Amino acid sequence: MIPTTVGHESYSPGSVLGTCNMIIRKVALGILLSSVAMSSTQAESINEALAAAYNHSPALNAQRAATRAQDEALPQAKAGYRPFVSANADIGIRNGGINSLGSSTTRPYGYGVSISQNLFLGFRTVNSIEAAEARIRASRENLRNVEQNALFNAAASYIDVVFAKDVVDIRRRNIRFLKEQLRSSQARLDVGEGTRTDVAQSQARLALGEAQLAAALATLEANRGTYIRFIGRAPSSLSWPKGPVRLYPKGLQEGLARGANENPALIASQHLVDAASFQVKVAEGALLPTVTLDAGAARSFNTDALGTRTRGVQATVNVTVPIYQRGEVTSQIRENKELLSQTRIQVDQTRDEVRSTVVTAWAALQSARANLNANTQQVRAARLALSGVIEERNVGQRTQLDVLDSQSDVLNAEDLVAQSRRSLATAGYQLVAATGRLNSRRLGLAVKHYSPKTNYNVVKDKWYGLRTVTGR
Repeated sequence: MIPTTVGHESYSPGSVLGTCNMIIRKVALGILLSSVAMSSTQAESINEALAAAYNHSPALNAQRAATRAQDEALPQAKAGYRPFVSANADIGIRNGGINSLGSSTTRPYGYGVSISQNLFLGFRTVNSIEAAEARIRASRENLRNVEQNALFNAAASYIDVVFAKDVVDIRRRNIRFLKEQLRSSQARLDVGEGTRTDVAQSQARLALGEAQLAAALATLEANRGTYIRFIGRAPSSLSWPKGPVRLYPKGLQEGLARGANENPALIASQHLVDAASFQVKVAEGALLPTVTLDAGAARSFNTDALGTRTRGVQATVNVTVPIYQRGEVTSQIRENKELLSQTRIQVDQTRDEVRSTVVTAWAALQSARANLNANTQQVRAARLALSGVIEERNVGQRTQLDVLDSQSDVLNAEDLVAQSRRSLATAGYQLVAATGRLNSRRLGLAVKHYSPKTNYNVVKDKWYGLRTVTGR
């Protein structure tokens, strides 16, 4: 059996060990103080943490605002179908000099209203509307992508805290074992069965263990800070998540197909190609004739010294046929064609990146599963070997150094198990994100799901209004 109970120590620690103990106490005190506020809270599942991140994430909230702002491109494009109405008024003074009738000073004034309505703009309005719709669709996919990133960062921070806590527990068990070995070495030295070398070796390993625990506690505290950053509150009692197993693809080919059809970054880039294509047509529309209807009504008073009043109504249809526009429009057409080529190339680039991410995440998931099984078996074997080495040491067939080395094997194997668990959980969430399914609805989070269509439906046909959907 591996001794786990720390007996009474007859050894007085040296200066190095005392310094390490002081570091441990300071770091542990910081952990304790940061944990007081959450000591009475219940255990928090990863889905609860992801729900908190969904509601808290500043990056996600900012992208929601950006998506709402992009919705306004549609009523702006539709403005090409709507009239421009304006009112005007004027007042002045006019002095025509002095004649036989006396002073000819008048004070004319008047008012009027005018309306301008586009009848034909070279199909620019219809193409602008299509371009706006495509950009809105791209913006929604960008929102989905930001949501995936926010949820993945939250999941990774959750997993990192659990991993760091496991490492701290491993280090503490190691210290309990090493303290028992130091006590045992000192006891054997006291009865003449051991050597000072055994005691010194035990002291050195214990000092190393104390330093490793200090580093593990510092890492745990740092991971808690990252958790607060992405989730918006301090972690309570966390446990290893199983991961979104039901969302995993059955195989690599299915994962690649999902990524090609559902990854939001890829879909957004495809919508941007549509927008760029319509933008080329908008630019080409400037080469076509334009037809506008201008109408107005006005009244004028005191237009002369006799106080004449006038009124008038007029309507005019204007046709403009461009002949030469200084080369500006043709340059804009060429520019937009190059931008279209750029967006098409970016689709290919994004497709390659998605494919690479899916393959990498799938390989990492399979590797982590295999490593976890192998490392778990390694822990069992290392613990059995340690038990045997201790028994052999007790009958004089092994040295104290053999026991300490065997304990190091156990420690390394336990570290590898924790790392494998971390890699397995992280790779699972990364794979689901790469296939485009890491979102609040697919995960079944207990949140009020945000729909970008709500704002879109309100503003898409709005003719007037200053307040936003959020009330600002």
